[in-house]
This record gives sequence, structure tokens and C-alpha cells, in this order.
Amino acid sequence: MKKSLLLIAFLFVGMTNFAQSNEYIEMVRAVLETDTKEAIADVMELNDAQSADFWALYDEYEALSYFVKDKRIAIIKDYANNFDKMTDEKADELVTRFFAFKKEDSKLLQKYYKKMKKVIPATEAAKFLQAINKIDDLVNAKLALEIPLIES
Repeated sequence: MKKSLLLIAFLFVGMTNFAQSNEYIEMVRAVLETDTKEAIADVMELNDAQSADFWALYDEYEALSYFVKDKRIAIIKDYANNFDKMTDEKADELVTRFFAFKKEDSKLLQKYYKKMKKVIPATEAAKFLQAINKIDDLVNAKLALEIPLIES
């Protein structure tokens, strides 16, 4: 799982380069989805019956998560496009959108944790959340290194 997590973080950082094309972002996302699923598979300990139900829910989660993550990408792109001409109003708008993204992302995880607890043990559902959290933490760490602070 460690190898997959590092690759995920490395690839996501390419998305923050301020001049990336939409085609590049979609290519990176396709790799991220595959590697994330592989990392999740590495940590989950499910029997055959649990596995089928879990992966069906995981696929639902990923499909919805894709659209939530689009909002984060849009915020990063908007930040990049306004970096050299940042105003108080634009900074406030970006922060407000970021909080909305975080709230939506958290609600999605809560919703799927509840669904997963119905088909797999709570310990395994929690492990899924831990794995997603670790991936997000790696991505966030790389983003923090790559995205410059606003200049006053």
C-alpha cells in the first residue's frame, strides 16, 4: 500500500502545476483511481460475500467522489489563474469554496461509512476511511509543498 500511496501523491502534485491541461488532469485522475483502488484492496480484509458488497459501494463512492474532487481541482485552477492578481474578494471566495468542498467531501465519506457498516464489519469500514484519509493526507502534504502562499 505504501508504494501505491506515494504514487498517488506524486501524480496528484502534477495537477497543481499551474499550466496543466484538462487532458493531463484526466490522465492523472485515471491513474489515481486505479492506484487508490489498489491501495484500498491491499488493506481490506474481506471474505468473498463482503467483498462483492464492499466493492459495489466503493465504486458508487468513487463515482460521486470524482465530482466532489472536481470542485477542489477547480479551486486550485482558479487560484492559479488569479495568483498574480489576487484580491481580498477573490481570496475570500476561494476560501469559501474550499470550506464547501471540505464539507461535501466529509458528508460523502460519512454517508458511505454508514452504508459500508451495513455490509462489512465496522472495523473494516473504519479501515477504509483510514486508507482514504492517509491518501488524502499524502496528497494534501504534496499540495502544501507545491502551491505557493498568497503574496501580499
